[in-house]
Amino acid sequence: MPGRRMITMLSIVLTVVLMLASYKALWIYQQLQLLHAPKPPVSVAVSSAFEKPWQRQLPAAGTLKALQGINLSIEVPGVVTHLHFDSGQEVKAGQVLLQLEHQTEQAELDVALADRSLAQQNFQRGQSLVAINAISQGEFDRLSAELNRNNALVAQRCNALKKKRIVAPFNGTIGIRQVSIGDYLQSSTVIASLQDTHSLYVDFHIPEQAVQLIKVGQSVRIEVSARPGLFSLATVSAINPIVDDDTRNVLVRATLANPTNDLLPGMFAHLQVLLGNPTLHIVTQESAIAYSPYGQYVYVVTSRKNSEERDDLNGERVPVLIAEQRLVETGERRDGDIVIVKGLAKGEQIVTAGQIKLEHGTPVHISIDRNQPDERPLTTDRENAE
Repeated sequence: MPGRRMITMLSIVLTVVLMLASYKALWIYQQLQLLHAPKPPVSVAVSSAFEKPWQRQLPAAGTLKALQGINLSIEVPGVVTHLHFDSGQEVKAGQVLLQLEHQTEQAELDVALADRSLAQQNFQRGQSLVAINAISQGEFDRLSAELNRNNALVAQRCNALKKKRIVAPFNGTIGIRQVSIGDYLQSSTVIASLQDTHSLYVDFHIPEQAVQLIKVGQSVRIEVSARPGLFSLATVSAINPIVDDDTRNVLVRATLANPTNDLLPGMFAHLQVLLGNPTLHIVTQESAIAYSPYGQYVYVVTSRKNSEERDDLNGERVPVLIAEQRLVETGERRDGDIVIVKGLAKGEQIVTAGQIKLEHGTPVHISIDRNQPDERPLTTDRENAE
């Protein structure tokens, strides 16, 4: 009996082992089926590569400066007696702006004028007498020298009197007044600033490698931080003939018209130097570009081919779409767009979102990126509107 019992137990154990082995084999088979089953399409956003005129630009940064701008100051000390301007006033060249106390200088000038008048009379009298040899030539020379000395003294007194006032050297807008009537001013005290803002300079630096791309008369598009989205057009007016030893940059100056005075000296400016004429280029969204150790690439949506090089159709007789990884060469980037130098053709659909889920040959389902239209017009600049 013990032998029969042993056989029964072995049969039960064998049966359990076979059942477990069968279950494991079935599980492995199911996993292999899942592994080799076709992957569901990945939903991605796409946008078409489009062709548009593209003008090369050289970016730079600079600061606006007045065509003429100074800090008005007095040369000699004195007490302010008259102010002939208000803060923010438009003034003309030659207009008197400030007068210091000048009674002493005026009196000295009056004395010099009286002495010159007497010297002039003596000189004229001497001319008549020397002609008839009534006085010597030496005496006449002394009278002539006396007249010249008095003329010089009058000029000196006039110049001293002029220094007691400030005159506008050019047309412009005067700044906030820093003095009042009755103030005692030391020499070099700043009275106010005077700026001619009808035209402006903008100075900026470019790398020495780009000097050959810049010429006098070239257009420069300017946007100031205080007025984002508004562009003005300037013209390159001067290029420094020397390269800075420390930065290896070259200073360039552009001239900008400012008839409405909406731009002010000292504003920070973003510049784009326009190089050449616009030419047609293939452009796509910058978000479509991915990076790898081998270079930059995009995913192009295309139909999968079968063994006969025909479109592979799904059960609904619709071509199966896949993501094709393609290396590209890129150019300039601007406003969210990037130039594709090589690797894309006009109209090809490029994945703009969802690349992280893709690899070469992954089936995809297209979801149009409506936030980025395929055909975008060129930026409307302020200068075009004008």
